[in-house]
Amino acid sequence: MGFREDVRKVKALADENRLAIMLALQHGEKCGCVLLEELNITQPTLSHHMKILCDSGLVASRKEGKWMHYSLSPEGIASYREMISGYVRCDCEKEEAMSACCCK
Repeated sequence: MGFREDVRKVKALADENRLAIMLALQHGEKCGCVLLEELNITQPTLSHHMKILCDSGLVASRKEGKWMHYSLSPEGIASYREMISGYVRCDCEKEEAMSACCCK
Protein backbone atom coordinates (compact mmCIF):
# COMPACT_ATOMS: atom_id res chain seq x y z
CA MET A 1 0.00 0.00 0.00
CA GLY A 2 1.05 3.56 -0.59
CA PHE A 3 1.14 6.66 1.53
CA ARG A 4 -2.25 7.83 0.24
CA GLU A 5 -4.02 4.70 1.53
CA ASP A 6 -2.11 4.90 4.82
CA VAL A 7 -3.14 8.53 5.31
CA ARG A 8 -6.77 7.60 4.69
CA LYS A 9 -6.59 4.97 7.43
CA VAL A 10 -4.91 7.32 9.89
CA LYS A 11 -7.40 10.11 9.16
CA ALA A 12 -10.25 7.69 9.81
CA LEU A 13 -9.29 7.68 13.48
CA ALA A 14 -8.47 11.40 13.68
CA ASP A 15 -11.89 12.42 14.98
CA GLU A 16 -13.49 12.21 18.42
CA ASN A 17 -16.75 10.74 17.14
CA ARG A 18 -14.98 8.06 15.11
CA LEU A 19 -12.83 7.09 18.09
CA ALA A 20 -15.99 6.83 20.19
CA ILE A 21 -17.57 4.64 17.50
CA MET A 22 -14.53 2.36 17.46
CA LEU A 23 -14.75 1.98 21.25
CA ALA A 24 -18.49 1.30 21.06
CA LEU A 25 -17.90 -1.47 18.52
CA GLN A 26 -15.23 -3.23 20.58
CA HIS A 27 -17.96 -5.23 22.31
CA GLY A 28 -19.46 -6.53 19.08
CA GLU A 29 -21.81 -5.60 16.29
CA LYS A 30 -24.25 -2.76 16.84
CA CYS A 31 -27.16 -1.38 14.90
CA GLY A 32 -26.86 2.22 13.75
CA CYS A 33 -29.84 3.13 15.92
CA VAL A 34 -27.99 1.91 19.02
CA LEU A 35 -24.91 3.92 18.08
CA LEU A 36 -27.08 7.01 17.64
CA GLU A 37 -28.41 6.64 21.18
CA GLU A 38 -25.04 5.84 22.75
CA LEU A 39 -23.17 8.67 21.06
CA ASN A 40 -25.94 11.27 21.08
CA ILE A 41 -25.30 12.35 17.48
CA THR A 42 -27.63 12.85 14.52
CA GLN A 43 -28.25 10.25 11.84
CA PRO A 44 -26.49 12.28 9.08
CA THR A 45 -23.46 12.69 11.35
CA LEU A 46 -23.37 8.96 12.06
CA SER A 47 -23.68 8.17 8.35
CA HIS A 48 -20.78 10.50 7.54
CA HIS A 49 -18.51 8.93 10.14
CA MET A 50 -19.52 5.36 9.29
CA LYS A 51 -18.73 5.96 5.61
CA ILE A 52 -15.23 7.09 6.52
CA LEU A 53 -14.66 4.14 8.88
CA CYS A 54 -16.06 1.62 6.39
CA ASP A 55 -14.06 3.10 3.49
CA SER A 56 -10.90 2.82 5.60
CA GLY A 57 -11.57 -0.90 6.10
CA LEU A 58 -11.63 -0.62 9.90
CA VAL A 59 -15.40 -1.19 10.15
CA ALA A 60 -17.64 -3.62 8.28
CA SER A 61 -21.33 -3.06 7.67
CA ARG A 62 -24.31 -5.17 6.73
CA LYS A 63 -27.89 -4.22 6.01
CA GLU A 64 -30.79 -5.98 7.69
CA GLY A 65 -34.11 -4.65 6.50
CA LYS A 66 -33.85 -0.89 6.76
CA TRP A 67 -31.19 -0.99 9.48
CA MET A 68 -27.42 -0.95 9.11
CA HIS A 69 -25.34 -3.02 11.49
CA TYR A 70 -21.69 -2.23 12.09
CA SER A 71 -18.79 -4.19 13.50
CA LEU A 72 -15.03 -3.93 13.65
CA SER A 73 -13.34 -5.65 10.73
CA PRO A 74 -10.70 -8.10 12.02
CA GLU A 75 -8.90 -7.94 8.67
CA GLY A 76 -9.03 -4.14 8.63
CA ILE A 77 -7.76 -3.89 12.20
CA ALA A 78 -4.89 -6.30 11.44
CA SER A 79 -4.01 -4.31 8.32
CA TYR A 80 -4.08 -1.06 10.31
CA ARG A 81 -1.81 -2.48 13.01
CA GLU A 82 0.63 -3.76 10.39
CA MET A 83 0.64 -0.40 8.63
CA ILE A 84 1.23 1.55 11.86
CA SER A 85 3.99 -0.80 12.98
CA GLY A 86 5.86 -0.04 9.77
CA TYR A 87 6.02 3.64 10.74
CA VAL A 88 6.71 3.35 14.46
CA ARG A 89 9.36 0.64 14.29
CA CYS A 90 12.94 1.52 15.11
CA ASP A 91 15.70 -0.56 13.54
CA CYS A 92 17.81 0.06 16.61
CA GLU A 93 15.52 -2.18 18.67
CA LYS A 94 18.05 -4.91 17.93
CA GLU A 95 20.63 -4.97 20.71
CA GLU A 96 23.67 -4.85 18.41
CA ALA A 97 22.44 -1.55 16.96
CA MET A 98 21.74 0.14 20.31
CA SER A 99 25.10 1.94 20.45
CA ALA A 100 24.17 3.99 17.38
CA CYS A 101 20.48 4.26 18.16
CA CYS A 102 18.55 7.43 17.41
CA CYS A 103 15.88 6.48 19.96
CA LYS A 104 17.95 6.47 23.14
